[in-house]
Amino acid sequence: MQTNHRLAQLWLDALTTELGASAGTIETYTDDLNCYLVWLDENGLQLNEVGLEQIRDYIAALNQRGYAGSTIARRITVARGLHRFLIAEDLGSRDPTSNLSTMRQPRKLPFVLSIAETEALLETAHRLATDPSVGLYRQAGYARRAALFETLYASGMRISEALSLPSDAAPSGTRMLLVRGKGDKQRLVPLHERAIAAIAQWQRLARAYSSGAPSPWLFHSVRNGTKALTRQAALLEIKEAAAAAGLPSPERVSPHVLRHAFATHMHSGGTDLRVLQELLGHAGIETTQIYTHLDISRLHHMVRDLHPLNEEERIVAD
Repeated sequence: MQTNHRLAQLWLDALTTELGASAGTIETYTDDLNCYLVWLDENGLQLNEVGLEQIRDYIAALNQRGYAGSTIARRITVARGLHRFLIAEDLGSRDPTSNLSTMRQPRKLPFVLSIAETEALLETAHRLATDPSVGLYRQAGYARRAALFETLYASGMRISEALSLPSDAAPSGTRMLLVRGKGDKQRLVPLHERAIAAIAQWQRLARAYSSGAPSPWLFHSVRNGTKALTRQAALLEIKEAAAAAGLPSPERVSPHVLRHAFATHMHSGGTDLRVLQELLGHAGIETTQIYTHLDISRLHHMVRDLHPLNEEERIVAD
């Protein structure tokens, strides 16, 4: 079936030269295409012979091989893209996927810290920041860590938004921060007293360590104020703090987890979804609604673990 492989290669070449697809995208598409082409070879099919029935057979074969739903959906998307390319280039006469319903995958719920776990993370960061025995440089770094964590949890902002805050974003007496989010949209987010105090301590220690010019960034390198703190450094710091706090699965903790914690804990406390949408800077309410599902998931776990009629609990009690 050399014709199938030749036509598939034409599409990959077009993706690279005309659409500027990245090497990673081409690698993924190649794997998915090879899966489709091998199946066609095994069934003696040319691309122009494939109809809706054959596409359904292909999906059934992927299911039988035990592929995840997300993988199957992606491989069908790639097959659809190939057939549409062939039609556009007059190399094919029909799209066998045109009447195929879009495969909707259940949305994966984000990893979220409990209130107690979040407090443990924050307290660990604060404890390190108040220990002068580690030296001024390391103490300043720990203070920046505590200030960043408090800011993320107090406001629910994205890590990219926090790292782009100017040095004067939180003047004395402020209770709200002006954040520039996705699409260059601005919004106001709240700060509480503990976050404000943590920022003040970080700035005081940063000034004490460095005698250079003030930094343009709120969160910056301790040694070089002209450099903003990087996402990679922030990720490493929160994982280190999570491990030091004794949290389960510290490798799963990230700055974005604090955004999820903010939203989940606020919604559990009664915050309206529309208000939460504004605070998080979501373009649509459907994105914010995932925190409703998180609440339901937590209720299911509570019933499973705490209900007196739970069978496993009865067995343990016996």
